[in-house]
Amino acid sequence: MTLGTRFTSLVGCRHPIQQAPFGSSATPELAIAVSSAGGLGMLSGAVNGQALARQLDLVPEGLPVGVNFLVPFLDHATLESVAARVALVEFFWGTPSSALVESVHQAGALAGWQVGSRAEALEACDAGCDLVAVQGVEAGGHVRGSVALLPLLEEVRRAVSTPLIAGGGIGTGRAVAAALVAGADAVRVGTRFLAAVESGAHPAYVDALIASGAEDTVLTTAFGAGWPDAPHRVLRSCVEAGEALGDAQVWTPDWPGREYEGPAAARALYAGESVGAVRSRQTAGAIVEELVAEAERALDVASA
Repeated sequence: MTLGTRFTSLVGCRHPIQQAPFGSSATPELAIAVSSAGGLGMLSGAVNGQALARQLDLVPEGLPVGVNFLVPFLDHATLESVAARVALVEFFWGTPSSALVESVHQAGALAGWQVGSRAEALEACDAGCDLVAVQGVEAGGHVRGSVALLPLLEEVRRAVSTPLIAGGGIGTGRAVAAALVAGADAVRVGTRFLAAVESGAHPAYVDALIASGAEDTVLTTAFGAGWPDAPHRVLRSCVEAGEALGDAQVWTPDWPGREYEGPAAARALYAGESVGAVRSRQTAGAIVEELVAEAERALDVASA
């Protein structure tokens, strides 16, 4: 059984698994480990341009990685310098732009857009995107739409012919297989990789992920300072911890990194509904291997 898809052919990786880019926790060590294991590691364009350039300097030549940019905070100079160095440039949280897509193509990279609706997927395709990431409401972090992944994936699949990445609540190999059977060309995995050894997440953050289940997440706008009206899925415990701090709490979208010395439990602890699949701290390579092996078994059974 092979998991080769249009995504793996386009990007040049072995497995249809993309690591979600989650800011400073998406370390170059994590992206390199995911790509080395056969998936597509991602870095975040939310860091400053010089820091991102230094991260890319660490990536071995020929190893495919991607970078995600948040459109409201996009630095065009950084985009131009990065697009020539990566396999995929992905955008999120903005109306798909043919000008941005064209600038990526001119630099030699693939262009992708993460969307939360059928209408936005059509806009991304019209803008010339090579890949469209379909985000279900189950996803951790900032959530664009309001529809569950599988119904949304079906709507988008029927409307466009562009290769699709499915994200939101995918943390097991069976979920990977289900998304592929439902028409996705790849899956986007975030919460599992947040707990990877190579992740930059604070140890208390990782412990909270390991202790939580799907019912422990909540979609909120609480951590909206500097980015208002942007719903995000976090662990309910961090909202409660922030409320307990009262006026001392700063409701920033920033999450606690390894070096954070404040009340980590009251920071934005992003987590998707797949958090129940996080049961230990593993290497990124082990996570990819587990997801692929379980997905292959599930697909083998389904085809028997």
